[in-house]
Amino acid sequence: MQFVIRHDPLGRFHFASLQSGAGRRLRQQYGVAVDSVVLIEDGQSYVESEAALRIAGQLGAPWSWLMAGRVVPVGWRNAVYRLVARHRYRWFGKREVCWLPAPELARRFLE
Repeated sequence: MQFVIRHDPLGRFHFASLQSGAGRRLRQQYGVAVDSVVLIEDGQSYVESEAALRIAGQLGAPWSWLMAGRVVPVGWRNAVYRLVARHRYRWFGKREVCWLPAPELARRFLE
């Protein structure tokens, strides 16, 4: 989420925790059963690698170049996605305190 916020200066993306009221409602509405990144775009839900690639595709270069990964079969992509998700804190670090968005970003979080 913080990566997307840093690379989305136009504020196209909005966020909801999967456990929040908004997150639960959206998961039920779109029939999403996984605990993963979920992108809802044009009335369609996307999860795991497809969601991540579609998000990257809207962040501009060089991140949009990752869309080329869609040629890889979805099963393989999701396996890599899960591997990175499982080890992300070890590889990329983890903050010791909860991150709170600045007031100007608060409008991008669904309740």
